[in-house]
Amino acid sequence: MAIHESGEMYLEAILVLRKEIPQVRSIDIVNHTGYSKPSVSRAMGILKKNGYINVDEDGFITFTEMGEKHALGIYERHNVLTRLLTKIGVSPRAAEEDACKMEHVISEETLDAIKKYLGM
Repeated sequence: MAIHESGEMYLEAILVLRKEIPQVRSIDIVNHTGYSKPSVSRAMGILKKNGYINVDEDGFITFTEMGEKHALGIYERHNVLTRLLTKIGVSPRAAEEDACKMEHVISEETLDAIKKYLGM
């Protein structure tokens, strides 16, 4: 199932948070992203309905296999693009911000070419 940019942003946020804390809940995503509680709650419902995450009775969020695969792909794109941008002289802050926008639209072909260029 296709996922929108906002859904990808949430998946990436869950992945990043999971690296920092053992169990992720919606409130952690609210605090991490600055999005409102209703927005995060709605997004989690959509991600769950579409099979990207599970939410247990205590509100802890885990990835499905498909969700984790997608989140890791987005995170990889972000890191590759950030690395490329900083390599060509973009400031780290601007590189992070721009990579966050670019990661949702870049093709696999272009990503593979960038990884090859960077020796990854």
